[in-house]
Amino acid sequence: MTIDLGGNVLLYLLLLILPVSALIARRVPILRVLLSLASWAIIAGLLLMVVSQREKFDPYLQRVAQMLKLEDQNVVGRETRIRMAPDGHFWARVTLDGVSRRMLVDSGATVTAVSTRTAQAASLDLTKSMFPIVLNTANGRISAQTATVRELRLGDIAARDLGVVVSPAFGDTDVLGMNFLSKLKSWRIEGNVLILEPHHHQDFT
Repeated sequence: MTIDLGGNVLLYLLLLILPVSALIARRVPILRVLLSLASWAIIAGLLLMVVSQREKFDPYLQRVAQMLKLEDQNVVGRETRIRMAPDGHFWARVTLDGVSRRMLVDSGATVTAVSTRTAQAASLDLTKSMFPIVLNTANGRISAQTATVRELRLGDIAARDLGVVVSPAFGDTDVLGMNFLSKLKSWRIEGNVLILEPHHHQDFT
């Protein structure tokens, strides 16, 4: 089977010439049109960059998201709802002893794990952990220390005296594990939304 490339090229040229000739016939300055299209492309690119890096622009974008009801995490009645991220995971906005973090909710993790950077920012006391523990992870066995978060807040949920493990092997990823989820009254996934319901509603101001 042969492909008539010449015919395709002529067709593409015709499709390009028709709108250009229409613009010329209407005496619309082509340069102005091209500049306008380029401007819109730049604006679209900037918007895409802002959305992809939205954590860096909070709290301003959070306010816009609230007005447009586009938040990925919100409290509805007695439930905190988290929408699935484009990567297929659920990421929760939390505070650990006053330090804001974006944490991966992972029901496959037995215990909540935080990075060394997060532990330092939250001033977690690792000195009580005299001997490191060994954890079996998907990337093999790693050494970690233990600590206690005095208060972890997520939506209208407050978990106090939550045990965590800390290790440089976690990189910059912080994970909410089953020892947090088990403190809740219930948790479930409906469609692409993770729903968390605490035993006691906390009214944070």
